[in-house]
Amino acid sequence: MTHESAEPEWLTDDHALSVKELAEMSGLSEVELLELVDYGAVTPIDPEASPWMFTGRCLLTVRTACRLRISFDLEPHGVALIVSLLERIHGLESQLGNLRAQLPRRP
Repeated sequence: MTHESAEPEWLTDDHALSVKELAEMSGLSEVELLELVDYGAVTPIDPEASPWMFTGRCLLTVRTACRLRISFDLEPHGVALIVSLLERIHGLESQLGNLRAQLPRRP
């Protein structure tokens, strides 16, 4: 996947990004990205595979991690904790939205 193209591209779970590509696109170093993996904030598609590949969706998470690190001058474990909590919040909000959609409409 080349990143020099001027054409916009949607990154979805169908896209696979290497550690290097993810680092280049996020603003984090490869070492910082690997620390996020170690802390469980980001998970490779297949943790047993070599080299590791990540979904396009991971880019959003890693960019958020980069902004948090810069804005609050956080250590990697702090960034990983906040990113994990934000992911959990987004998941719960999604579940809540699905449950609200199943409720009968009020007149």
